[in-house]
Amino acid sequence: MFVNRKDELALLESLHSSDKKEILILYGRRRVGKTELVKRFINGKSAIYFLADRAGLESNARRFYGEASEVLGLPRLEVRDFREAFELIKLRTRGRLVVVIDEFSYLLLSDRNTPAVFQHVIDEILDDRFFLILSGSIIGLMEGLMEYGNPLYGRRTAQLKLKPLNFFHVREYFENAPIETVVRIYSVTGGVPMYFKLFEGRNFEEELLRVAFSPTSVLYEEPEFILREELGDVHRYYLILEALANGRHRVSEIAHYAGIESKDMPKYLRTLISLELVRREVPVTESEKSKKARYFINDNFFAFWFRFVKPNRGKIEIGTFRMDWDDFNAYVGRVFEEVVGQFLIELNRARKLPFAFTKIGRWWHKNEEIDLVALNERKKKALFVEVKWKELSEKEARGVLKDLERKSELVGLESWEKGYGIVAKRVEGKVGLREDGWLVWDLKDFEGCFRQE
Repeated sequence: MFVNRKDELALLESLHSSDKKEILILYGRRRVGKTELVKRFINGKSAIYFLADRAGLESNARRFYGEASEVLGLPRLEVRDFREAFELIKLRTRGRLVVVIDEFSYLLLSDRNTPAVFQHVIDEILDDRFFLILSGSIIGLMEGLMEYGNPLYGRRTAQLKLKPLNFFHVREYFENAPIETVVRIYSVTGGVPMYFKLFEGRNFEEELLRVAFSPTSVLYEEPEFILREELGDVHRYYLILEALANGRHRVSEIAHYAGIESKDMPKYLRTLISLELVRREVPVTESEKSKKARYFINDNFFAFWFRFVKPNRGKIEIGTFRMDWDDFNAYVGRVFEEVVGQFLIELNRARKLPFAFTKIGRWWHKNEEIDLVALNERKKKALFVEVKWKELSEKEARGVLKDLERKSELVGLESWEKGYGIVAKRVEGKVGLREDGWLVWDLKDFEGCFRQE
């Protein structure tokens, strides 16, 4: 089942129908769905799809031409490089032709002349009949194609960094599973299609043990593989990700845990942020330059793996591992805050909130924290929201909301119009709470949002 990607497909279709030479750089982390996207797009079109490997430019060029000759009915010839292959393809091309070179980053790894070769192909050979898609999973290499000084700089007509799907798209895939189960699956896999499709959504606990905690599972060593491919020497990055997974979020805490000097931390964090494995957050009311920054793992599977799989690999491999489901439930609670943020963004788009917010995020100061604060800075309106991954009685909900009012006074928005909300698995007495002016949602309300998708 192909999930969503409506905006991405629309972009590809618009480039295809432009009647001019188009060069798209498509990239994103492994498993995010790039290949499925391009295969869905080229279905029914005149297209050549080629999956590169690490065997070098000449070997790949021969194989590329061999596959192209089958598609276009070209004569069987021996070619030495991609320039010759494209010259021959051009002779037989009659209308619009899509050429996809998947895992282009492997060509970049195998031969440093790759950008120069494709500069010649793009500048001297391709014409308005061609739509060339260069797709790759090694983010650093693919982004390097767009840097000044690279031979391919300025050649692209578009770029697309494919992101993981959001929670509601994952819900779309598991439309027959209980939504609580989907939250738990999303907390492990995020929106990476290859990961969440390993689950069936029937018996989550059994499926999780099979998918993530079996030494034969494709996910068992996945983070190690990705980090080695992107970074080479991964030891310090491992330690930083372990620190984040274990609740160290300030630079000083991360440095102490990892045994790295604080002055050296920025370069490692910048690298992990560029790979979208880590994100930097500041309180929502602060500027991006704030010194109150905290760092978090930005990928649910990495967060899960470093918290639950890596520390237990010895036990897993000798068969003595037992999952701590209480600890896992606490972990899901943190991810649920992210899901609620997406839910509020959907409500905001649908104009189903008291005001349209322009900014949303967490707020903290010393030992006080508010899970989500949504702001409209021009109109001076704020919505404060607490998130609870549990069932709440009406009395408990009122207590949480009253404490939220107290904490909101610490934020310092004295002249602002304020609203207060709560989101939980289930909230008893929602109607009465809403009649009293509180904003209240639970998982049943998420289903309504999903049905509108």
